[in-house]
Amino acid sequence: MYTGFFLCILLLAAGCSVERTDEQKIKDLDFVIVEESQMPEGLMTLIEEKKQEAFKLVFDTEKDKYIVVGYGRQKTNGYSISVEELYITSNAVYINTNLIGPSKGEAISEVESFPYIVVKTEYLDKSVVFE
Repeated sequence: MYTGFFLCILLLAAGCSVERTDEQKIKDLDFVIVEESQMPEGLMTLIEEKKQEAFKLVFDTEKDKYIVVGYGRQKTNGYSISVEELYITSNAVYINTNLIGPSKGEAISEVESFPYIVVKTEYLDKSVVFE
């Protein structure tokens, strides 16, 4: 009785696997940086809920994929974010962003900021890997 139970558990565990992502770039993806006024309904609400801490999220619509990277609370303003890479592999979309701090001599305020970037690209039925 127990042998069959453990065999069943073993078979179920063997059926579960972690999908490996292929890192071999097929092509770069075209994208646009989306302003708050251009975001689909509901996306800004998600960002507001998460922006206090660093976060990453994906928001899909029928024709677009929105990839969001937030860097959490910063002590001042003056930050920007660059998209270093956005490309597709055989089974995933890869994105690499970089937080850029205020430049020397730039007038900044001692006001908290919550830098994030929203990237819109074509809808692809693939998972997103944040680098």
